Amino acid sequence: QVQLVESGGGLVQPGGSLRLSCAASGSISDIGVVAWHRQGPGKQRELAAQMTSEGSTNYADSVKGRFTISRDNAKNTVYLQMSSLKPEDTAVYYCYLIIRPSGSPYYLAYWGQGTQVTVPS
Repeated sequence: QVQLVESGGGLVQPGGSLRLSCAASGSISDIGVVAWHRQGPGKQRELAAQMTSEGSTNYADSVKGRFTISRDNAKNTVYLQMSSLKPEDTAVYYCYLIIRPSGSPYYLAYWGQGTQVTVPS
């Protein structure tokens, strides 16, 4: 059974920084694309940042230059470094990993439980 556990959210003043972590555990053979999505109050969930297994990245225009996604394959952990935070970054942040469990030929999508990031105005 694969599980994702997120950590690192919280309350931060405008202009501040936070680092989110998403640790995958269980019987894992491989991790493909990883991403962070977010859902602000009254908004639809949106992609914030994405990284392929080769290291190519893609960011929402609203976070480019401020957020950095990274991964530690040895630890099965994905990070989102957020800086110059704005009130509009307030959201629940979800990690999303494409994982091939041990013994399976298929890659499956897994979501983290979500972590709240609040940037007051």
